[in-house]
Amino acid sequence: MALFRYFCRISEAKERSCTDTNVVHPGWFLDPNNACLELSLLRFLSAELTRGYFLEHNEAKYTERRERVYTCMRIPRELEKLMVFGIFLCLDAFLYVFTLLPLRVFLALFRLFTLPCYGLRDRRLLQPAQVCDILKGVILVICYFMMHYVDYSMMYHLIRGQSVIKLYIIYNMLEVADRLFSSFGQDILDALYWTATEPKERKRAHIGVIPHFFMAVLYVFLHAILIMVQATTLNVAFNSHNKSLLTIMMSNNFVEIKGSVFKKFEKNNLFQMSNSDIKERFTNYVLLLIVCLRNMEQFSWNPDHLWVLFPDVCMVIASETAVDIVKHAFITKFNDITADVYSEYRASLAFDLVSSRQKNAYTDYSDSVARRMGFIPLPLAVLLIRVVTSSIKVQGILSYACVILFYFGLISLKVLNSIVLLGKSCQYVKEAKMEEKLFNPPPASAPGKPPNKSQSKCKPSQEENLSASVTSQPVHPKENVIPLLVASSSDQFLTTPDGDEKDITQESSELKHRSSKKDLLEVDRFTICGNRID
Repeated sequence: MALFRYFCRISEAKERSCTDTNVVHPGWFLDPNNACLELSLLRFLSAELTRGYFLEHNEAKYTERRERVYTCMRIPRELEKLMVFGIFLCLDAFLYVFTLLPLRVFLALFRLFTLPCYGLRDRRLLQPAQVCDILKGVILVICYFMMHYVDYSMMYHLIRGQSVIKLYIIYNMLEVADRLFSSFGQDILDALYWTATEPKERKRAHIGVIPHFFMAVLYVFLHAILIMVQATTLNVAFNSHNKSLLTIMMSNNFVEIKGSVFKKFEKNNLFQMSNSDIKERFTNYVLLLIVCLRNMEQFSWNPDHLWVLFPDVCMVIASETAVDIVKHAFITKFNDITADVYSEYRASLAFDLVSSRQKNAYTDYSDSVARRMGFIPLPLAVLLIRVVTSSIKVQGILSYACVILFYFGLISLKVLNSIVLLGKSCQYVKEAKMEEKLFNPPPASAPGKPPNKSQSKCKPSQEENLSASVTSQPVHPKENVIPLLVASSSDQFLTTPDGDEKDITQESSELKHRSSKKDLLEVDRFTICGNRID
């Protein structure tokens, strides 16, 4: 009866709808002649089963979705190419501390001690680069002897006695402290180098070389202790019986996905995150090396114990790689960034390496890597030397011969790595068409004279645009230099390569013509580009 009453109501509604052509019930169908068709369950099912649609009616939308899928598929390959190149750059700067820096310090001291025999031909006793090398060597030696007063075994047992949750919180705090130390530490070292090599003709507004030197020694020592605590915590996680601490520490990597992928990113922000991931991955490799050395020492260098550590090491590396791939894949998807941007990042890192090899270079390559990626090799080198010397006992002539052979092997590895990196860097710079920036000096006007208004009103040439980058090689200044392109520092750092707005003033139009590669060259690890630093 209920079904009969239902069909009666449908019949009444059909009659009312057919009498009024302006009122059509949403459940009825109309034929081309606006005739009302009878609705039935079979007719409805037939319409649902046979109705069609054409995707080409919205071709642009589906093409964009397909390109996003292809971009996500390309991200792992492009990201790992950038990571491998960046890790070898960090390795080159790290090996420099152990191989070429001692030789450069020896040559600088030899020049200093033999200078009276040849007479003072130059106004400088030492070149600025030699002064910086001596300062690095002295800081390295002093911090190494200071690290002997830090008991690694006591620190290990102190950390091992803590609860798992407390160690997890401590490890997160150490990661934040490491970023803060890296940011402020490079400024301390740069201030020391500039204070020690500043020309005497200029007015000096500093506290002196000695206070800056003690600040640098204190920083390297504290940062080395911080990394030692990180390595000790990781060692405790490896030696725990149930591996719960190691699992919790690995899950901390997946927290990065939640804190990163759902926020807006520009290309400059993604470049900073890529540099941070490169530095973090290389630091983890060194920490894993330190953990393996300490564990092998405790087991009397038994090779069988190395295979016990091998699964945990692979698990840590695999989790770090997987988190980086997922994080970058979704960041590029949500922010409509193509996978080709990683080739631009690689070209920017290659430009730093190539520019540091020029005659008029203004910084050492290891310092350039420290500014760009936040990787400072001195504290990590101090800790590694401390762990190696305490874990490996050298006794006898044969042992010393092996140490010498190992040192020559490190030099060979450093030279081979530098040659390959330099060749690859030249290739990347040439592919990105950035070679003009290496050879065109920045334009300069007469001292104390502002640039001509007619020149500033005309359209800037290619050479002027290329020389506006802060990474272009400056000539040693003997007088005030005023660039033709006038822009504030905030404009340089906050300029994004994807601007589509029309600017009214001439300065804004000049900033609009700047390329994305040049903007990347102005961004280091701790430059604020937008609303976050990762």
